[in-house]
Amino acid sequence: MRLHRSTRIDNRRRNSQAGISLIETMIALALLLIAAAGIMTMATVAMTTTETQGHLAARTAEYAQDKMEQLLALQYPDTQTDTTVFPSSITGAGTGLSVGGGLNANAPVAGYSDYVDRSGNPVPAGGNWQYVRVWQITQVGANLKQITILTQVRYGVGQAGVLPRSTISCLKSFPF
Repeated sequence: MRLHRSTRIDNRRRNSQAGISLIETMIALALLLIAAAGIMTMATVAMTTTETQGHLAARTAEYAQDKMEQLLALQYPDTQTDTTVFPSSITGAGTGLSVGGGLNANAPVAGYSDYVDRSGNPVPAGGNWQYVRVWQITQVGANLKQITILTQVRYGVGQAGVLPRSTISCLKSFPF
């Protein structure tokens, strides 16, 4: 039996096309692998930065809440307890719940600011601190004070200039 000439040409075309499609597929997969490796590297850096920023932001909220609880534990008329240390001590040189302070972490007001390390332990201003806490106490009414606390991390991770911070506020009334 003799094959027709056009049938032989079709068979050759099919055989030659089969090898080329496999090579093309391998090249496409290699390009895809290179592109995926580049994207995965960027994704890993982004996830790490987001995780670190989220962790730092959560810590600022936690440390602000700790300071708020310390201040709310004071009696309304207290103007002498030193709240820059933990536990608070009645030294007569502290500010207690005296009206004053400020919320600028870059220019803390003496008596209305403190510093904590990575574990949340109070440390001196010149020490190895990680977070700064500043607070402001304002008289809102005859028997009402507003306490506002801002906690900010010392340095930023990732994008320069963006420091995680948390601000909380609460009211303290007399006689409570």
